[in-house]
Amino acid sequence: MSTPSPRPLALVTGASNGIGYEIARLCAANGFDLVATGRSGKIEEAAEQFTRDGADVVPVRADLSAADGVETVWEAVEETGRPLAAAVLNAGRSIGGAFLDTDLDDELSLIALNVTSVVRLAKHVARHMAAHHAGKILITSSLSATLPTPYETVYGPSRAFTRMFALGLREELKENGVTVTTLMPGATDSDFHARAGMNDTAFGPGMKKNSRKEVARQGFVAMMEGRAEVVGGDAATKRTAIEHRFLPETYKAARHATKARPRPRS
Repeated sequence: MSTPSPRPLALVTGASNGIGYEIARLCAANGFDLVATGRSGKIEEAAEQFTRDGADVVPVRADLSAADGVETVWEAVEETGRPLAAAVLNAGRSIGGAFLDTDLDDELSLIALNVTSVVRLAKHVARHMAAHHAGKILITSSLSATLPTPYETVYGPSRAFTRMFALGLREELKENGVTVTTLMPGATDSDFHARAGMNDTAFGPGMKKNSRKEVARQGFVAMMEGRAEVVGGDAATKRTAIEHRFLPETYKAARHATKARPRPRS
């Protein structure tokens, strides 16, 4: 971004695909320029689309599960020399399978991405926005934050952290003119479960899932309106979120296990 732009600047992590990609497109189409991040070279392809949607784009390829990846992203924001009007902290993943069988290093990497990177990047974003007395933050959690998630044993707790972190930060930043919104998607039609190795579960091909475009739209609107949180998905997903407030944790765990347990191979 070598020339000044009158458009506000937004940061979107996990913008290469899925919900993050759709939110980035909405930002671009609604007047934002972008710093868009992804772990692979797909972020360059995504940036071309965001440019067609009207944005000036700084694509950043970085692994946010590593501390230096987070710093690379923040340095890209600072190098624009512009105030950050919105930040969508969306990058995250799951790991399917029984905890007895999954790899510990892989799970620690998940925690580094889903939890640690959010805290690291939010520290930069929150201080920056508070200094400017303005800004909107959207942090992606999950409907999985509302229940134990056997066979995704580490994922659910990571999203429970993200949700409570976002709600706590929201309260702190009120007096600074900064809003924090939590997005809690249900199962969505992205490659999320495939990348988690869950194609051999009820979350695999054939499961009816929410539209990623609609989930992204709901999250974007909630962020722009400054709402505390939004469940992303259809009416049934939103009813499930309400139901989870009253059901015993052990019941919810058993119900999730029936969906997430790998099916026996024939």
